Amino acid sequence: MQYFVSVIDDRTNSATSDEMAAITAFNDGVRAAGHWVFAGGLSSPTTATVIDNRGGEPLFTDGPFVESKEYLAGFWIFEAPDLDVALKLAADGSKACNRKVEVRPFL
Repeated sequence: MQYFVSVIDDRTNSATSDEMAAITAFNDGVRAAGHWVFAGGLSSPTTATVIDNRGGEPLFTDGPFVESKEYLAGFWIFEAPDLDVALKLAADGSKACNRKVEVRPFL
């Protein structure tokens, strides 16, 4: 089963050098344990473009879809045998990056 782990932040590029080192060490451990699928950080929400192509022509709008104090700053995708393992990985990731995370299984 694969799980999407959202990293939630209220600032852009806010990780300290100590946090980046902890994230790197965490990522290395996830790889070594065989749970790694993919991960990445995201640019500021101000760089987003929303596209709505439900009508006759696509509509492109600059900026985030939702105005919010918190946003998706990055993510991990883990392979885990069950939700308990995914939650443990996410808790360790939250500690490493010093941010809140949200865990959701893929359908």
